[in-house]
Amino acid sequence: MSDNDENELRQETRSLVGQIRTNLALRGRSGLQGVPAGKPGRRTAAPVVPSAVEAKVAGSLASSPSTVPASFGPDAEALPPKAATGRQGLAVLREEIGDCQRCKLAPSRTNLVYGVGNPDADLVFVGEAPGADEDAQGEPFVGKAGQLLTKMIEAMGYGRGDVYICNVLKCRPPANRNPEPDEVASCEPFLKRQLAAIRPRMIVALGKFAAQCLLRDDTPITRMRGTFRTYEGIPLMPTLHPAYLLRDPSKKKLAWEDLKAVNAALARVGIQPPRPPAG
Repeated sequence: MSDNDENELRQETRSLVGQIRTNLALRGRSGLQGVPAGKPGRRTAAPVVPSAVEAKVAGSLASSPSTVPASFGPDAEALPPKAATGRQGLAVLREEIGDCQRCKLAPSRTNLVYGVGNPDADLVFVGEAPGADEDAQGEPFVGKAGQLLTKMIEAMGYGRGDVYICNVLKCRPPANRNPEPDEVASCEPFLKRQLAAIRPRMIVALGKFAAQCLLRDDTPITRMRGTFRTYEGIPLMPTLHPAYLLRDPSKKKLAWEDLKAVNAALARVGIQPPRPPAG
């Protein structure tokens, strides 16, 4: 092979590596890596691909970004790290959301309501949208429905600081109306990335909008509740929203049955609440 041929091959290889690196960076920033099954302490180290011939690994990188080598040779720059998880992942995402103006709810809000709780929680509760109290305080589920949710969580043997609580929408719809499709479309990617950062072992979807958003299923919540479903490989229990339970207290027993089923499912994989649950 002549010197010119070698130079051309080297330039083509470097171009290919640059394209791969750019693609992986975009994947990391957009949260496309998915929801890993375990916590950081449970994860094994990702295998390293030998840096023999760059062109041979290009195809595998596209389908398996978790096995990315640290570099492609002595002259290559380090590839961007995988998306951050836990507290760091949530902080990075919150910074990216910033003073969000992505939908028509922004002008009328007082505070963006991001989420609260344990950033490495095994159990996550997802509601539909902030209300007036949440908008005023910037924290999800602090009004009357939130107070009931807190009691439900405590009855399971947890505290608010043990779990993570968030909503599909981060801004309050005017007059607490139902979320509209364009608003859900704007906020849903952030919810998905929150869940990807936390990597819970169980999700409880509170009410029809949370369940329908995560499951892509328009079945009424009264028919959907009580049966485990799956979101990105994570068990999900749809149940009744606390606001609905305030309007119809006779349905509290159904919601409690759902939460007891959640505790039982977590116990089967060795996860117990920090305090004894109610009977």
